[in-house]
Amino acid sequence: MDMSQESANKIAELQVKLNKKLGPEYISQRPGPGGGPKLTYAEGWKIINLANEVFGFNGWSSSVVNITVDFIDYSEETRRFNVGVTAIVRVTLRDGVFHEDVGYGLLENSKSKGQALDKCKKEAVTDAVKRTLRNFGNLLGNCLYDKSYTQEVTKIKIQQVCRLCSAHLSRFS
Repeated sequence: MDMSQESANKIAELQVKLNKKLGPEYISQRPGPGGGPKLTYAEGWKIINLANEVFGFNGWSSSVVNITVDFIDYSEETRRFNVGVTAIVRVTLRDGVFHEDVGYGLLENSKSKGQALDKCKKEAVTDAVKRTLRNFGNLLGNCLYDKSYTQEVTKIKIQQVCRLCSAHLSRFS
């Protein structure tokens, strides 16, 4: 199948966008498990907003391929639930190109089995969507797997970026 020049240009433009890396305003950090090193991540809603900007709100879709409750443990002693859920999500672009990946949701020490399952399913699906979108390029989160990049970008103060953006935007007003 021959690709038209217009299609090739659109793909090249899209690739240029996807090759860019996330700015510090998209990146968050939290303590690692057991007091380990900080984890660097992007929040789900921010990555979804970026995907809408890059592909268009109707240029991509996601679907849950599978969701599995890995465990529900109940402690008679504490009367609390520990729940783990795995989700596999497919993200499909308008042209049919797709990626799939897995996500995980975990909640410990929950009073309610139903609330624990609800939270874990949402967390697993959001994690899977983020992990799947990162397969499309740096801009959608793949750059967060580059440790040297995350070390540098997390040093940048967001206020500096905002002031810089404001200065640039004022030139175009």
